[in-house]
Amino acid sequence: MTRILRSVSTYIALAIGLVGLGIILYAWRLPPFTSAVEVTENAYVRGQVTLIAPQLAGYVAEVPVQDFAAVKRGDLLLRIDDRIFTQKLEQARAGLAAQRAALANSDQSRAAAEARLRAAEANVASAEAALRTAEANWGRIEPLRERGVVSQTSTDQSQQALDQARAAITATNAAVDVARQDIQTAIVNRQSLVAAVEGAEAAVHLAEIDLSNTRITAPQDGRLGEVSARLGQYVSAGTQLMALVPDQVWVIANFKETQLAGMRTGQPVSFTVDALRHAVLTGKIERFSPAAGSEFSVIRPDNATGNFIKIAQRVPVRITVDPGQPLAERLAPGMSVVVSVDTSASR
Repeated sequence: MTRILRSVSTYIALAIGLVGLGIILYAWRLPPFTSAVEVTENAYVRGQVTLIAPQLAGYVAEVPVQDFAAVKRGDLLLRIDDRIFTQKLEQARAGLAAQRAALANSDQSRAAAEARLRAAEANVASAEAALRTAEANWGRIEPLRERGVVSQTSTDQSQQALDQARAAITATNAAVDVARQDIQTAIVNRQSLVAAVEGAEAAVHLAEIDLSNTRITAPQDGRLGEVSARLGQYVSAGTQLMALVPDQVWVIANFKETQLAGMRTGQPVSFTVDALRHAVLTGKIERFSPAAGSEFSVIRPDNATGNFIKIAQRVPVRITVDPGQPLAERLAPGMSVVVSVDTSASR
């Protein structure tokens, strides 16, 4: 009897060992359980979730949307009180008008300086004519004075006229130089005023941008997450107020590096979705990550230590969802999926 019990126990232990060995071989896909289908549970639905935040600080004046609402591109999501920014825009426009007026006044100043230059040049021409007349008179009187034909008074008057003509030449030439300097000053001042006008125009554009930024609109079609903004709440620039989830989603499957040998871009993929009672959907491999996931981690593993254990690395694979599947509309970023790739299938 004891011998029979020992035999039964031996058979039971052997059966348990064989079952355990079979489970291990199946789990690691070792012969005779090798398969062309590669499976991973390390896979999730992904989408370009946009965090909505203001560029300006201020009080929330309007929140026309609610949690989980569907929105279209351009729909108003939130409005910040714009009274201060409206006044800043008016102030910038007034500054621009003042600078433009100063520029126009500079143009008038230059025109006046050019007119003064023309008048000074005309005065020079007149003074030169007067000088020639005085020199001619002196040329006639001087020989007569030496012979005593003319009086001393006439001689003095002629000499005085000649000196005045020469002084007038000096004065009018100086007036021409002053007029030219006035024109140059007007030109230099105009350049600074042009720069001031451009700066005022830039200030107006900035004020317009700030005013437009008080209205936060949807950057694309999608659905909102929880809306944390409240009417009358003071928000700072960069404060996360809500998130926008776009309609387009895809799957990121993290396969072990040992599973990638037979995978190619364009291969058909099937995956089950935990949230949809493990419903099966299909897709295709779109592209492979250029590096293992560990290479993108904040703290990269240091394998230069003495206690090294080789671990199969995970490589993310992006999978597109085939169109025309009704359940695909219910996919949302973050959902867990189980992905299967038949490596024996062609593209």
